[in-house]
Amino acid sequence: MATFEQRDNGWWQAKIRRKGYPPQSKSFELKSDAVSWARDIENKMDRSVFTDRSEAEATTLLEALNRYEREVSILKDGHGVEKYRIGIWRADPLAKRSMANLRSPDFAKWRDNRLKQSAPSTVRKDLAVISHLFTVAIKEWGFAISNPIKNLTLPKEDNARERRLEGNEEYRLISALANSGAGNRVNHWMKPLVEFAIETGARQSELLALKWTDIDLTKAVARVHGQDRPDGKSRTKNGDKYRDIPLSSKAKFILSTMPRSMNGKVFPTTVSAVKQAFVRACNRAGIENLHFHDLRHEATTRLAEKLAMHELMKVTGHKDTRMLARYYHPRAEDLAKKLA
Repeated sequence: MATFEQRDNGWWQAKIRRKGYPPQSKSFELKSDAVSWARDIENKMDRSVFTDRSEAEATTLLEALNRYEREVSILKDGHGVEKYRIGIWRADPLAKRSMANLRSPDFAKWRDNRLKQSAPSTVRKDLAVISHLFTVAIKEWGFAISNPIKNLTLPKEDNARERRLEGNEEYRLISALANSGAGNRVNHWMKPLVEFAIETGARQSELLALKWTDIDLTKAVARVHGQDRPDGKSRTKNGDKYRDIPLSSKAKFILSTMPRSMNGKVFPTTVSAVKQAFVRACNRAGIENLHFHDLRHEATTRLAEKLAMHELMKVTGHKDTRMLARYYHPRAEDLAKKLA
């Protein structure tokens, strides 16, 4: 049976204690509201449809994100990238709301605002983090809530980018990375990282996980893995334990002239630092609409001029030619030269 008590501040606290259910309590400004709430809860208990939402109500999205990163995200191969997205959500005003109070309209409004400054594919990936967080909270943490992303209309995306380095953009980009004007704050790993990415076609996550013990300059081979995981089960994006990629003479030169970090990483920097430095370098160089991942497109197209299709797939890690074709963007004038 419910009891009602007026607190010193004038508010009314409703309390419900019933065998077989955890104690329930909630405070209201008006006693009538407290009575209505208690009747609703008791009615659900009578019909055996009551679910305890207290933990979800007491947990903010920020707290859930922190737990999700500690227990779930850190075990993913793409943890570095997802950590960056989690950071974006932490800074959002929605992070202050409780998990129980977040609804689809909240994320629909967020989606629409985000689309004004980010590509549809980016927005979909950001929302995917929240969707998985809610799924884990419901299935693993026992939160009596629904997933607000489940019925949300996601923006349509067009992943078919064909952006390549044009004209002297490569020279301008490398020059901007070499002369950032940032003094002691410059990210010294960015220039060799970008140059190495163009030479090898490796993914950013694979490059940031690369260690000097993975490099064999004598055989001209680098063994790339996915990002490190606490359980030691790192995988590349396509699920392979590792992939051996050949090193060109320029790639070997880049590595041979680099200093070695204390932690053994070839490129000891982070996803967020790479994104920030790359965007700033493009701005200084006057280069528009270029993403770091576009360097993989550039490298794949260049390598296709030297390697057979099956050899190229071994280098890039693609499992089928359809996916590989999305990264192969020969210029019409280059194809015309072959026909001449």
